[in-house]
Amino acid sequence: MTNTLLRAEGVYLEDKKKSLLRDVNLSVSSGEIVTIIGPNGAGKTSLLNILLGLRSPSRGNVIRADKVVIGYMPQRLQLNPQLPMTVARFLSLAQSNTINFPAAMDKALQKTGVSELTHASMHDLSGGEMQRVLLARAILRRPQLLVLDEPVQGVDVVGQSQLYQLISQLRDDLQCGVLMVSHDLHIVMAATDHVVCLNQHVCCHGHPESVSNHPAYLELFGHSTDANVAIYTHHHDHNHDIHGCIVDETDNGCIHQEHANDDNAQTGTTSSNKGHHNA
Repeated sequence: MTNTLLRAEGVYLEDKKKSLLRDVNLSVSSGEIVTIIGPNGAGKTSLLNILLGLRSPSRGNVIRADKVVIGYMPQRLQLNPQLPMTVARFLSLAQSNTINFPAAMDKALQKTGVSELTHASMHDLSGGEMQRVLLARAILRRPQLLVLDEPVQGVDVVGQSQLYQLISQLRDDLQCGVLMVSHDLHIVMAATDHVVCLNQHVCCHGHPESVSNHPAYLELFGHSTDANVAIYTHHHDHNHDIHGCIVDETDNGCIHQEHANDDNAQTGTTSSNKGHHNA
């Protein structure tokens, strides 16, 4: 039996006599990933604010499961560049008395693949690293529901695919529900159970494949996405970690390329770095 964590019923939002949302219905259950897609100005962030209780709807109801724990990842984070702040300090701002914070922080950073960034400056993080730190913050309290607003903001296509895979893994590990906003249905298709296509009202909803062929979706996004967007599969003789460093796979795992270069120098060989990607 599925456990409904969040449900919106007939939600309307009006601002200065302008209709922002009209009769929106959706639900998120445990173990389910629901993705809201839509063009700019469709009301996606306004809807998230209502679902999180940060804004009241003009009409309609939002029902949350009793004592549900929600982890939220914002679309972007703006920090004062004059304010020094490490990753550990940033995460500590979200701690509560209900968790063992040091252990929870270490586990969250490990799950999101950035455990070595604990003492790094927030201002020095790449786009992919920043998103993973924000995701780590969202899972600190082992939430029952993850709400992610544009979780791949500022990340390249390969990094986006990796982050969506990570979100799917976190869903399985935490047995939580996930509600996220995205602009691109075709990249999130593999990791999404249910899609809600929003343009101030719910234009269509369902399984990603059915939504991508729905007339309402095609009217909003057209047929050009598949023709103009392709995920390039790289075939290299080396690999990069999420920070862009070259790693070599060995029988004992992975080693950083600088160590491999030291070994090569001793044997009179050289190695070259011909590619770099930000995860």
